[in-house]
Parts: sequence; C-alpha cells; structure tokens
Amino acid sequence: MARVTAAQKKTVTESKVEASLEKKVVEQPVKKTTRTTTKKVELAYVQFAGKEWDMAEVVKKAKEDYLAQGNKATSMKKFCVYVKPEEGVAYYVVNDTETGSVEL
Repeated sequence: MARVTAAQKKTVTESKVEASLEKKVVEQPVKKTTRTTTKKVELAYVQFAGKEWDMAEVVKKAKEDYLAQGNKATSMKKFCVYVKPEEGVAYYVVNDTETGSVEL
C-alpha cells in the first residue's frame, strides 16, 4: 500500500471542496428583476369662453396646413403656434419667415 503524503491529501481535499462549491453555484436559481417604466404624458389645453382645444391637435392641424401648401417637412427647422381663442384661430410661423393660420 502506497503512502499518501500530506501534500497529496491537501490537493485531494481542495479539489473536493472546489467541486462541491461549483456544484452549489450551478444549482442556485437565477433571480430575474424587472424594471417597470412609466411613459411620460404631457397634455396642454386652452380653455376660453366655455370651449376647450387640445394643443397637440392644434399643432398637428397647423403642420398639416403648412404641408398641404406644398412645403416639405424637412424644411421646418422652427415651428411656432400662437392661439387666439377669442378669434377662434391658431396662427403659425415657420422658420421665422413663413406664416399661416388654421381655425380652431
């Protein structure tokens, strides 16, 4: 019978410990975390004399009017809308030079 040295015992013991640690790590379930994100909602309304207008719709209508005149969407670098509820009109200015208006 061969004698086992202390160094050999240590090596055998270390490999058994490493094998059991690897087994434990693999067997543990992975926790999944989910992050809920909320979508930011921004709304703007103009109310005047018992009436209400959604500003997103007013801007959309003004842009459609500008494009209906034969202009390209890529030409719009700056688009401003001014609402005059007492007149029932929204005026728009494109690139500080071109103007137009739409009814509310």
